[in-house]
Amino acid sequence: MQTPTKPETQTLYDQDYYLWIKTTINQLRTGQFSAVDLENLLEELETMGRSQKRAIKSLLIKLLEHLLKLKCWDNERERNQGHCKREVRTFRIQIKDELTDSPSLKPYILEIFEKCYQEARKLVSDSAQLPLDTFPIIPIGSL
Repeated sequence: MQTPTKPETQTLYDQDYYLWIKTTINQLRTGQFSAVDLENLLEELETMGRSQKRAIKSLLIKLLEHLLKLKCWDNERERNQGHCKREVRTFRIQIKDELTDSPSLKPYILEIFEKCYQEARKLVSDSAQLPLDTFPIIPIGSL
């Protein structure tokens, strides 16, 4: 039986991601720009941007879910009010932290707000086992 061999084109990025990061940082710090694996560096930077956007979207949906629970879920409001209020505060803090690190994402929140609100309505409707129209179509709450 033959042992599979690694392709000759495999890069440090493919072999050892952490070592690739350390090497790339060192190359940039020491001005060895021609040695930088530019293709993979650009891909990683693009991925970081997408990850930040996904994090903001996820936090916004969770925030809106809990605001809807506080406002509309009458049967559970009294029992879960403390938990929901804490979650609202937590998600607001996390969103503010993300925006402190990347203020240019503020317009993105406005861009996705309506869609996130509608997703939150569906999720709360499912978890509460209540009809979707129990929850207002027009967004409630704020950051």
